[in-house]
Amino acid sequence: MTWFASAWHAFWQRTGTRTTYVQDHLTNLCVGHCSPLTHQPQGFFAVQADMVFFGLLPIFLTIWVAYMLHRRMATGVPGRLQNIVEALVEFVSRQIGDTFPVRDALVGPLAFTILVWVLLMNALDLIPVDLVPAIGHLIGIPYLRIVPTAGLNTTFALALVVFALVLYHNIRVKGLFGYLKTFIFHPFGKYFVPVNIVMTVIEEAAKPLSLALRLFGNMFAGELVFVLIALLGGSAVVGWGFLIWLPLQAVLDFMWLLFHLLIVVLQAFIFMVLTIVYLAMAQTDVEDHNVGDVTEDAGHALDG
Repeated sequence: MTWFASAWHAFWQRTGTRTTYVQDHLTNLCVGHCSPLTHQPQGFFAVQADMVFFGLLPIFLTIWVAYMLHRRMATGVPGRLQNIVEALVEFVSRQIGDTFPVRDALVGPLAFTILVWVLLMNALDLIPVDLVPAIGHLIGIPYLRIVPTAGLNTTFALALVVFALVLYHNIRVKGLFGYLKTFIFHPFGKYFVPVNIVMTVIEEAAKPLSLALRLFGNMFAGELVFVLIALLGGSAVVGWGFLIWLPLQAVLDFMWLLFHLLIVVLQAFIFMVLTIVYLAMAQTDVEDHNVGDVTEDAGHALDG
């Protein structure tokens, strides 16, 4: 642990002031056309490499777990991991069955992927806030943010993919003309066409905005609180103040960890449920905007 202690101490020396410490934790590793002062992207040919890496990491981890689970699949007495995966599958299937009006082979895998992916990305926020940046500093990486969902690029990318699928379902079910009719005649009828267009455009635009900003706001706030709590211990590295501040930091960290664990799970669940609801709304008829009026048995499994 000596190497990590020295790296952590060097990391604190580099950050210097509290303001610099916070800024370093909220700065991404930018590669390409980036500002030399702010390290922010300045053009299309710039990539926030840490967001990409830690966003893809849960995908590869999930693929590896699925592969190992497939090799050890048991039909008699399943293992603990198989029980957890089957419980997640049944949970997602139940959410779809309660909301989605028709059988659709896409919705089940999509909802399961969103739940697992967003949950794992959110869970990276539970790693000690100084651990990865200090290791990165030791190997020559100046900045590392490990929570992809604490960045607007990630949350808006997820939201726009969901919105594109919603548009696809709308046009597939209602046809292009039928979908455009919802802008003209919904919600106030044919006598208020200009108002209908404005209201429906706002309603449609609010879907990806609410998905992206809700997830980003909660995860960014959680990350920032962890950083501020870490300042208590970091400012007491020298002197006898650590006898007070380090125990206080540990208590506050533990309390916020328990609360933030709920946020991590809840935000992944909300993102998945809203995706199902928006896709279910796209499946309804032009005249019927009540997704609760289900005409078919929707209690289907994830494989559609």
